[in-house]
Amino acid sequence: MPAERREEVAEVNAFWHESPGAFVYLHGVPTDSDDWLPFIDRTGGVAPDLPGFGRSGKPPHFDYSIAGYARWLRAYLDAVGLDRFSLVVHDWGAVGLALAQQMPERIERLVVIDAVPLLPGYRWHRAARIWRTPLLGELAMGLTFKRVLQRGGVPEPLLDRAYERFDHGTQRAILKLYRSANPDVLVAAGAQLGAITAPALVVSGERDEYIPATFAQPYADALGGPARVDIVSEAGHWPWVDRPAVVDTVTRFLLAT
Repeated sequence: MPAERREEVAEVNAFWHESPGAFVYLHGVPTDSDDWLPFIDRTGGVAPDLPGFGRSGKPPHFDYSIAGYARWLRAYLDAVGLDRFSLVVHDWGAVGLALAQQMPERIERLVVIDAVPLLPGYRWHRAARIWRTPLLGELAMGLTFKRVLQRGGVPEPLLDRAYERFDHGTQRAILKLYRSANPDVLVAAGAQLGAITAPALVVSGERDEYIPATFAQPYADALGGPARVDIVSEAGHWPWVDRPAVVDTVTRFLLAT
């Protein structure tokens, strides 16, 4: 099992899993770095709870935006001492792609799993549209009980953990993050994806209700290096939960030489 680390990083009390290996795993909303334990057990690497999520600090003053997370991730990479690394992102872990575009020479391999599209043409899903609406979003957060997360698509194996850590700080982070991300902001954040020339694997659950699988190929096309697309049949937004073989697919790709 990886070690559990905690350290102050760029004014955030950060928690992460760490095991020897140059791999960085970034989780999405509303979960945390525990999502990645099956992967880290095979590859090693680090997986932080992003600010506002899990066991990391959730300061009100943090810049919960793509740019804010990219700045924090740069400081985090310095803290864990990684120069070159492979990057794996899921859902809002796509904030890591903003940083990768700033330092493409440091990316060895890239895996994009059902990630928020930093691409033209994406329309926010229903829950996100509610969260992006002032007052309505706050009301919805206040009424988010475990069964609401479950109906919203969080799979059973992740549900208890997601709900336990879905406190006011995480709710605030989600509202600020979604409200910072108009469609033009998403497109601008992905404008230099072509600078990332590392080999890439783009994975998408065929039944993802949040990010349609139709965005997998455009993501691959936007990247500047060789990119393979894997659409996982009968799988949703967390495809490795529905189809554990996805862990094999991803880790084989990451460990390939």
